[in-house]
Amino acid sequence: MEPDLFTAAAEDRQEKDPASSPLAVRMRPRTLDEVVGQGHLLKPGSPLRRLVGEGSGGPAGPSSVILWGPPGIGKTTLAYVVSQATNKRFVELSAITAGVKEVRSVIDGARRASGGYGKETVLFLDEIHRFSKAQQDSLLPAVENRWVTLIAATTENPYFSIISPLLSRSLLLTLQALTDDDLRGLLHRALTDERGLGGAVTLPEDAEAHLLRIAGGDARRALTALEAGAGSAIAKGDAEITLETLEDSVDRAAVKYDRDGDQHYDVASALIKSIRGSDVDATLHYLARMIEAGEDPRFIARRLMISASEDIGLADPTALQTAVAGAQAVALIGFPEARITLSQVAIALALAPKSNAAYLAIDAALADVRAGLAGPVPPHLRDGHYKGAEKLGHAQGYLYPHDLPGGIAAQRYAPDAVQGKRYYEPTRYGAEARYADVVERVRVRLRGEQEG
Repeated sequence: MEPDLFTAAAEDRQEKDPASSPLAVRMRPRTLDEVVGQGHLLKPGSPLRRLVGEGSGGPAGPSSVILWGPPGIGKTTLAYVVSQATNKRFVELSAITAGVKEVRSVIDGARRASGGYGKETVLFLDEIHRFSKAQQDSLLPAVENRWVTLIAATTENPYFSIISPLLSRSLLLTLQALTDDDLRGLLHRALTDERGLGGAVTLPEDAEAHLLRIAGGDARRALTALEAGAGSAIAKGDAEITLETLEDSVDRAAVKYDRDGDQHYDVASALIKSIRGSDVDATLHYLARMIEAGEDPRFIARRLMISASEDIGLADPTALQTAVAGAQAVALIGFPEARITLSQVAIALALAPKSNAAYLAIDAALADVRAGLAGPVPPHLRDGHYKGAEKLGHAQGYLYPHDLPGGIAAQRYAPDAVQGKRYYEPTRYGAEARYADVVERVRVRLRGEQEG
């Protein structure tokens, strides 16, 4: 909505006393060149560049845009930069508090501004996914006729949360997660810039690493934690934000975990061995350490998929399905919600019956192949679909199992070099007991009829 008297007074106070604003607000970029990350959206001629007046495009003016991405990566910041840099009328609404009445009021004002003194309007609508279908419908005429240029922000998948007509009339811009390097540059700027802390304190490496971990890719969270740590250090008369000061000020202990060092592999190993040992509580402890340390959730999901086959196998055939479904869910949702999915999978694997028979079976077969125990494929199993195969004796005498009682054909399958080898030795744990009974009956049937 248009600023009222109280909003204007608050903004005037912030201008006269910048320190009254949170650090995250003070450090908002003033131009697109100051924006951290999102380089793929800021190239010359991009919709955002054109929104701030870097080439109007003539009859091909800037389109309405929908900014999609997780919290804290710059959606509101980009809209703020547009509001500061553009010579257009800028109006901000939040879908949390606004409704159709407020939307129509903005649209009416935009039409008057355009017709009365040729002023274009940019409408920033935050949390657009919170709008109902009817509320989103109210935006369509204004967007289609360019009475307003819409910048809408959402943290939810727009293909599910935004109506198709509005999507088709806008450009969907996907924001990428901020890297540690992106956040590190932002923190360094906040420490030295006069708008920020102006060099009042320094941030040693161990405290910086902890701050990056607890930020979790969220720039707002990183700056809020930095401000809390800086305030605590200044109050104590310290020249630097020590790790201890940062831990106390944000009430979050630093996890000793180097994602590129020994802890990465040691904790991952402990997680898998705890699953293998069926200790669900230890499993959750190590999983929590990896999550809290900022471990890549995809790495954790991959380790769980491996465990499902290596340590559980056919003792619970659903374990791998659970792990794969979990990995797919993690890839779609990311942290922080992915912690719940990873917990579900880890608990299921820890409590599942265990068998490493599939793991031992393939390694035993590989060992024989690598030792040269291969030999020619028996002639009756060879491909017989090409001209001349019959003269070579290929596929001759092959018995089609589906034509026989029980669906088992007593014929030789393995090469002579490994005939009689037993690679798969099923356990009697969980569902694998059924496989143990089946494989033994089949082996007896094959061996007996072949010998007979």
